[in-house]
Amino acid sequence: MSTVIIIAVAIVAYLIGAIPWGYLIGKRQGLDIRKLGSKNVGATNVTRVVGKWSGRLCFLLDFLKGFIPVLVVTILRDKDIISDEYQIIQIVAALSTVVGHIFPVYLWFRGGKGISTAGGAILALAPYSFAIAGIVWVVVYLLSRYVSLASISAAAVMPICATLINWLKPDLYPRSPYVLGFLYFLAIMAILKHSANIKRLLKGTENRFEKKG
Repeated sequence: MSTVIIIAVAIVAYLIGAIPWGYLIGKRQGLDIRKLGSKNVGATNVTRVVGKWSGRLCFLLDFLKGFIPVLVVTILRDKDIISDEYQIIQIVAALSTVVGHIFPVYLWFRGGKGISTAGGAILALAPYSFAIAGIVWVVVYLLSRYVSLASISAAAVMPICATLINWLKPDLYPRSPYVLGFLYFLAIMAILKHSANIKRLLKGTENRFEKKG
C-alpha cells in the first residue's frame, strides 16, 4: 500500500468528517448553533436548540460521515483493490473523519465531540462491538436521561467488547491488533472530550432530557 493512497484517504475522509451538519441545519433555521445552548455543533445541542427532528437528522448525517468513508475503504480492501494486511487504511479513514468532525476546517477547527461520527466509523470497523455499545448507550440513557453519561458508558464498553470478541471468537470478525489499539484510542479520546460533562455530572448540574408526561 503506497503512501499516496494513505494520504489521499486521510484528506478525503477528513474533509467529509469536517462537514458541519449541525451548524448547517441551524443556519437553515436562521440560528447559529455555536452561540446557543451548549454552543456545541453536535446533535444533542441541535435537538435542544432547533428541535427533535433536526437533532435526529444531524445525528444521522454525522453518523454517516463516519460510516461511509470506512465502509468504502473496507470494501476496497476486501476486494483486494487495496492491499492492507493490518487494516491500516481503515484506521486512517476512521481517525481522519473523527478528527475532521472535532476540528473542522470549515468552522476554524471548532467542532463537536465526535461521538456520532466515531459511532459510524466503528460500525463499519467493528460492527459487533458497536452493537453491544449501542445497547449500553440506550440502557444508560433510558435510566439516567443523560446523553453525556450514555455516550461515556458506550465509549468505555466498546473496546473491551472488541477485545473479548477477538479473544473468544477470532474467526467471527478477524481484525489486527492495530484496530484494537485504535478502538481504545477512540474510547479514551471520546471520554476526554466529555471532561466538562463529567465535572457537571459530579456536581449534579449536567443537562438532562426529562421524560414527557
